Amino acid sequence: MENNYKMIAKTFFGFEEILAKELQNLGAQNVEQGVRMVSFKGDKGFMYKANLSLRTALKILKPIYFFKANNEQALYKGISSMNWSKLLNANQTFVIDTTVHSEYFNHSEFVSQKCKDAIVDQFRERTGQRPSIDKVHPDLRINIHIDKDQVSVALDTSGNALNQRGYRTATNIAPINEVLAAGILLLSGWDGQTDFLDPMCGSGTFLAEAAMIACNIPANINRKEFAFEKWNDWDNDLFDNISDSLLKRVREFHYTIKGYDKAPSAVQKAKDNIKNANLDEYISIEEQNFFDTEKTSEGKLHIVFNPPYDERLDIHMEEFYKNIGDTLKKNYPGTNAWMITANLEALKYVGLKPSRKIKLFNAGLEARLVKYEMYEGSKRTKFQVTTDSAE
Repeated sequence: MENNYKMIAKTFFGFEEILAKELQNLGAQNVEQGVRMVSFKGDKGFMYKANLSLRTALKILKPIYFFKANNEQALYKGISSMNWSKLLNANQTFVIDTTVHSEYFNHSEFVSQKCKDAIVDQFRERTGQRPSIDKVHPDLRINIHIDKDQVSVALDTSGNALNQRGYRTATNIAPINEVLAAGILLLSGWDGQTDFLDPMCGSGTFLAEAAMIACNIPANINRKEFAFEKWNDWDNDLFDNISDSLLKRVREFHYTIKGYDKAPSAVQKAKDNIKNANLDEYISIEEQNFFDTEKTSEGKLHIVFNPPYDERLDIHMEEFYKNIGDTLKKNYPGTNAWMITANLEALKYVGLKPSRKIKLFNAGLEARLVKYEMYEGSKRTKFQVTTDSAE
């Protein structure tokens, strides 16, 4: 059996705990949470499995070398001390992604350039030839992370970020990141055991991710490629076996997943994306203004949505968020409604007291994921109405 090695799964702020849980459920060893990352151990097969399965990981890195450097000469020497011919040949291409948190190095671009020079010089001295840079489809994607004087060299096993699932070709003005959507759904407790509604579904990302969670479909099964497929040790048979075994764990779904949007163009885009993901048998999408709708299901309903807050979208904020609260309050009893917004000021206009508030970031903006519990029965005694302002 191949030896296990350490890997790092990168994620968004606030998702570390759910990513660690995902890894444990998949069978990872030595799972440890960090900041925007979770480290773990596994073998090559597990690396394939993690890339295919993880819903809340943005990338999976495989650290291969560590050294200290507090100036550019030490950095060049450290990179030169590695035998790059084990990973790359002179006819192949590579690219370097760098993250720097150090008083010794100010610019990530400079570090990338210096590391590139060290690799290219090694090949030129040994073979008279050199590998080229390809920023779009490199044969090898290298990750350099510098923290103070600690340099970590890792291979990017994923390639393009894992939120690029492969199903979303049509997007609207402000689409939500797929990993962010999946993480929000998992934080909300969505498990596929009730009906689901996204009342402002845009390009359908919450709907697709909700269906994949409900049916236990691997998050990245629709992706065209991963970086590890170009590696020297790529094992196609092993990858196919792992894909097949994951698909055998897909489960039936006995409820409904529904999306509304008032824009006909958004409805069409969402339908196209859902079809691309092969999820149209689970999901229905209708052209509806949420404020004109009411709950159609008998039992519990799970709502998750991302209302528009971008300044490019033409809405009157105070009235819009008040309508959200009024619609939930009057028309959606027996519902748990989760909403993410980066417009923290607008939350006070909803007029409902959230039972939970979780700090997240959406496209670099600080946001809140809030939960509103709509009870069955007497509205007068059971609705939690307030004009409390958002945190």
